[in-house]
Amino acid sequence: MEPAWRQQGRGRGRGQGRGPTLPDPALSQQRGSLHSSAKLDGTKRSKTGVPGTASGPLPSKELSSQSKFEEIQRSNQAAAQRFTESHYSSSSDDEDDGDVELNGKRGKILDSTFTSYTDQTGGDAKDLERTRRYLNDAFQSGAITCLICIASVKRNQAVWSCWGCYCLFHLPCIQKWAKDSIFLVSSVTDEDFGKKEHPWPCPKCRREYQHQETPHRYHCYCGKVQDPQLDPWLLPHSCGQVCDREFRPACGHRCLLLCHPGPCPPCPKMVQVTCFCKKAKPVARRCSSKAWSCLQPCGRLLRCGQHPCESLCHAGDCEPCPRVSQQACVCGRELSQRLCASPLWHCQQVCGRPLPCGNHTCERVCHSGSCGQCPRSGNRLCPCGKSKFSLPCTKDVPTCGDTCGKPLDCGLHCCSMRCHRGHCETCRQEVEKQCRCGKYSRSMPCHKVFLCESKCPRTRSCQRHQCRRKCCPGNCPPCDQHCNRTLGCRNHKCASVCHQGSCYPCPETVPVACACSSTVLTVPCGRERNTRPPKCQELCRIAPTCHHASREKHRCHFGACPPCRQVCQRVLGQCGHDCPAPCHDEVLVRNTDRVQLAGPWEQQSGPAYVSRALPCPPCQVPIPTACLGDHEVSPVPCHRQGPFSCGRPCGRLLACGNHSCVRECHAVSPASREDDKRQAGRECLRCEEPCSRPRPPGCPHPCALPCHPGPCPACTKMVRLKCHCKIMSLFVECLELVSADEDTKKSLGCCKNQCPKELRCGHRCQDVCHAGRCRETCSQKVKVKCPCKRIRKEFPCPKVCDGQAAVGCDELCKTLQKKASELKEAKEKAAIEEERKQQQAELEAFEKRLKGRRKRNRRNTDVETEEAVWHKYKKYMMVPVCGVLLALAAFYILQID
Repeated sequence: MEPAWRQQGRGRGRGQGRGPTLPDPALSQQRGSLHSSAKLDGTKRSKTGVPGTASGPLPSKELSSQSKFEEIQRSNQAAAQRFTESHYSSSSDDEDDGDVELNGKRGKILDSTFTSYTDQTGGDAKDLERTRRYLNDAFQSGAITCLICIASVKRNQAVWSCWGCYCLFHLPCIQKWAKDSIFLVSSVTDEDFGKKEHPWPCPKCRREYQHQETPHRYHCYCGKVQDPQLDPWLLPHSCGQVCDREFRPACGHRCLLLCHPGPCPPCPKMVQVTCFCKKAKPVARRCSSKAWSCLQPCGRLLRCGQHPCESLCHAGDCEPCPRVSQQACVCGRELSQRLCASPLWHCQQVCGRPLPCGNHTCERVCHSGSCGQCPRSGNRLCPCGKSKFSLPCTKDVPTCGDTCGKPLDCGLHCCSMRCHRGHCETCRQEVEKQCRCGKYSRSMPCHKVFLCESKCPRTRSCQRHQCRRKCCPGNCPPCDQHCNRTLGCRNHKCASVCHQGSCYPCPETVPVACACSSTVLTVPCGRERNTRPPKCQELCRIAPTCHHASREKHRCHFGACPPCRQVCQRVLGQCGHDCPAPCHDEVLVRNTDRVQLAGPWEQQSGPAYVSRALPCPPCQVPIPTACLGDHEVSPVPCHRQGPFSCGRPCGRLLACGNHSCVRECHAVSPASREDDKRQAGRECLRCEEPCSRPRPPGCPHPCALPCHPGPCPACTKMVRLKCHCKIMSLFVECLELVSADEDTKKSLGCCKNQCPKELRCGHRCQDVCHAGRCRETCSQKVKVKCPCKRIRKEFPCPKVCDGQAAVGCDELCKTLQKKASELKEAKEKAAIEEERKQQQAELEAFEKRLKGRRKRNRRNTDVETEEAVWHKYKKYMMVPVCGVLLALAAFYILQID
């Protein structure tokens, strides 16, 4: 059963592909804009008509069908273009993941996905971040990477998802990983290699899977569909059905999202639950967070059985009782202040109570209950354990006189002495012993250790010296010689015991001083070459080399001092201002005086940069100066003081009185009066533009005069317009049309001819050419006939349209109809009789021809021959025979298959 959204339904685009899994606001907005534009276009076409028709505008039905066809065509083309672009962009490796608009759409889709988990039930979206992250990565092409092959997971590749960490891997990669993991573990642990089925771990979370759980097929995220088809409207590797997986931890509900990557979100169901202590009334809460506390005292009786729980309503068992009370030990001899939660405790006194035998006392430490029977009463064993004796508890058990037989300390032999008390003696039996290294063997007492004189040739843990220990079993001791290798400092040698690997750093220290030797830093030996000198807090003592009396204060340093950054302060010769530039007595400039080299074998004779004294820069002190056109007063550098152009248009009013001078700020001849500063001068441009004054409302024609002062003349051009019936073209003066009111415009648009439009009844409108709809008042007469079409009468057209005009047949009409029906029946009977006679004549002629052809020597016998048994019962015999043959053929075909 396919999901509802994948089934064929309403909509113009159902033949182009399946609908999207999640609603896309941008897509709906785009479709809405397409529909609105199509409707607007159709409205314009219906008003203006279809061009190229000689007979006038098309009917309204044809116009609406044409506009609908064009609207559907544009919508289909736009949908196909969007489908192509989205399919290419979603499967491309070069997709721009940082696109802001795409991220905004993706965020809206995710918000709409989790609506049932957040908005509808008032939940918190913090627990959805992990699922949101997995969905966001699945939307982005190339965002998911296979951790085995370190390649992007594309939407058209078979994948497998881990049930522990939900990480995606390529299906061939995880199959190879599982096979290699099982092979590696089996090769290390199995003696019979390859016969045991070992588990294999997930590459990321190390969750173990059994051998039979190795994936062999490509499934969707929820595991319902095998080999899910690639669908551009679906989440990659999703089947599009409801997930329906059980929530973790299990609560009895199932996931409501569509098939998705990552963990299922918390259960959004609402249930009626009470608090931990069961005192409050049940309230409606989300199933994922149904555990809640009423913040009231718990009140449950603690394990001590005396005090109630004083903690607030909580989950699980109550904490131990925190109170302290005087508790007696188990035997009741001592009292102590102890926690009420642990009333049972034991003192260190021996019980000492007399046993039932009356001869001994209990030797157990503080205990509860009875002391029990005397341990020496009843049947007791001899020291070797072979004989039993029934003696009073005051007598010791004697030895039985048999061989002891207990295993000795060697673990190989038994004691050969008679039954005795105490420990057995040392084993002195002669055995064949092998030395510790396993090279030699000798017969000697079992309790002695055999060591040979051979020295071990193996190297010790330092991997440099031999062991040389006598009869070494293989566990050579650490090397006891000195290492004596050169340390990393290259100045000293290692004084430690010989060892494997690199030596410890040199323990010596070396001083590192600053340039003036005022600050000293102590570093490990060998690091003085890579250690930066310490930062000295003293001031630099080097004398200045520029014209200033002292340098800028700076710290002690190595090398040359930094260039002087003090202000030059030299007096400029022309204007008398001080130079504000930084000191330029010693500036590094490229050396251009070097000698040309004769070839590549020669070397440069001098440095590429030399220190030189540069002249002071031009004076930059601002001097207020007015521009040429007196538009503004701006500060001008001292070395460029003088008239300047501000770059703005002149702005003086030209002689036409409508425009101003657009020439860049320029000098203008001085005027005699102050008011003339706004008037254009001889240096300004002359107005050569056409008149640009606004025309009266509705007049589209510009003024024919050049730019001039005063009002424009009235427009006298003729305007062409269609009459109300759209048949004739009328010419009206523009001024008359613009200044006319609504009634006058209607009279101007009338062609004085009869209106060509048809009324609903089908007759032509009788009014003169007019605007708007025609009046539905038809005054023509319509002829109406009776059913037999013999009687005719005239009625007004409105009555006919309303169904009020009807003409019925009279008696004469009925008589004529009856005669006509009788005449028709008589003709049909005569035709049938004529046809029967003709068939009889043809039959007689055929029989006559057939009789002449018969053989005359044919014997006419009336004796009937008796039928044979086969001919009589062949139908009943053939049915079972055919059934048996068909069964044999079917059995033979099945055996071959």
